[in-house]
Amino acid sequence: MTIRFGIIGTNWITESFIEAASEIADFQLTAVYSRTEDKAKTFADKYRADYTYTDLEEMAKSDTIDAVYIASPNAYHAEQAIVFLKNKKHVLTEKAMASNAREVRQMMEVAKENNVLLMEALKTTFLPNFQVIQENLHKVGKIRRAFVSYCQYSSRYDAYKEGTVLNAFKPELSNGSLMDIGVYCLYPMVALFGRPEEIKANSFLLDSGVDGEGSIILSYSDMDVLLMYSKITNSYIPSEIQGEEGNILIQQFSTPTKVEFIPRKGEKEDLTVSQKPASMYYEAKEFIELIKAGKIESSVNTYDVSLTVMEIMDEVRKQTGVVFPADKQ
Repeated sequence: MTIRFGIIGTNWITESFIEAASEIADFQLTAVYSRTEDKAKTFADKYRADYTYTDLEEMAKSDTIDAVYIASPNAYHAEQAIVFLKNKKHVLTEKAMASNAREVRQMMEVAKENNVLLMEALKTTFLPNFQVIQENLHKVGKIRRAFVSYCQYSSRYDAYKEGTVLNAFKPELSNGSLMDIGVYCLYPMVALFGRPEEIKANSFLLDSGVDGEGSIILSYSDMDVLLMYSKITNSYIPSEIQGEEGNILIQQFSTPTKVEFIPRKGEKEDLTVSQKPASMYYEAKEFIELIKAGKIESSVNTYDVSLTVMEIMDEVRKQTGVVFPADKQ
């Protein structure tokens, strides 16, 4: 059973997805959408897709695809996803799932009404080394703190400092550090520990109106989670889950490359397992298998986790003063 995909967005992340998904026998790229025919055709020719579209409704209504991967700017995710969901097409949408929780709820309602699959393409939770963390979490004993850092200087920030505001720093596209980088810190923590009891956030806002960097404290009844993220600085420190009986140390948290258990008493244990270099393979595989099984929701990237994450991000933006045009609709 081959799943025929259309894609929205002709950027580097789309290319990464196609290259990863192409390792799956049941994946077939058949259609490309772009606002311009030339760009759509150039991209389609590169990846041997048979159809190109410059009209979303036409693509959604066509019988050339079964599913769509959406990698457009965040501000467009909800509107575009709903067009395809209403036309009975399965939707895999890049993180962040939408601009805000209101949009996410609407997307989920439409998916349920049309009995089709909707999933957020947050790759970390599907990776073998994240699953290793889940499987070995009990070893640390009572968890008291988790610390997650993902700070990656954006090449687009150089242009910003020179006076050119590219998409990564535009509030009208629902972008910024939290939406692009912070979500990689937040999503897996919600997947592990659920909804926090209290949220405290701080951000440095750029003149464009989005956050360049930020930090969040998620408070639970007997532990806290500290998140640090940035698009204007780098960080090289590992992330860590601290328990009363030991610690789990994680290198490169968004795509864990090394996972170690360090007991309070005893020898360090390397828990790392091999995983494919094309890290988006695992989310694509999950999505395709869910379609083949007739499922409309992932048991990993669930509706509840995606919605909870977006509700937290809404609260973080409220506390830090980041407002998107989409919030006012």
